[in-house]
Amino acid sequence: MKQVVLITGGTSGIGMALADAFISQGADVAVCGRSEAALERFSRTHPKALAIQADVTIDAARIAMLNAVAERFGRLDILINNAGTFVERNFTNGADATQDLEQEVALNLTAPIQLTGAALNRWPAMAAIVFVTSGFALVSPTRAPTYGAVKAGLHAFAEGLRRQLAPRGTHILELLPPAVDTPMNANLPGKKMAPAKVAKITLKALANHQPMAMPGATRQLPMLLRIAPNIIKRMVAEM
Repeated sequence: MKQVVLITGGTSGIGMALADAFISQGADVAVCGRSEAALERFSRTHPKALAIQADVTIDAARIAMLNAVAERFGRLDILINNAGTFVERNFTNGADATQDLEQEVALNLTAPIQLTGAALNRWPAMAAIVFVTSGFALVSPTRAPTYGAVKAGLHAFAEGLRRQLAPRGTHILELLPPAVDTPMNANLPGKKMAPAKVAKITLKALANHQPMAMPGATRQLPMLLRIAPNIIKRMVAEM
């Protein structure tokens, strides 16, 4: 039986790479996004997939999206909470560093939790739920401390949910990518990982029932935080 996969923020970057990877494996895929133009481009490339215009921070939009998945495919096997945003905030320059903070927290933290709850209420025995966090969930970036905060919160939620759902057999996978070559990181200097490589590692982690997928540089992060925390903090201070 084909897997049915829903990917939030699936029209670009890591989300689109994941959609491509699942489709190539024969899965039925639904993606959501806010841009009508991006959804139309996705549909032209993937005519058999379901592209849904939805703002995941809005309750009615989340419910309508799950309704669309149920109507088209009848069920949901894998939910991938990928939609997110990176906002730089400087609390030292005298400006209002908390402007639009509610929207950042809603998209990066509250919405994935709420969508997960709604999906579990409808499909209690889903095969897997994926949370895309970041290496910054483990050590917060100097230029975007609230991003580190919300990703750390999602990391903690995934950890606790994994224990709750273990008796049901639902696999909880946390993906902690490094800097990835996506539109969000277009102005970020330095080496960036290809989204397709992140997607390949993610699907392998799902197949192997790993709790975490840590591509590239993030793979060494937990060990380095144990043995050389000050070095890591100095490195992050430059990010």
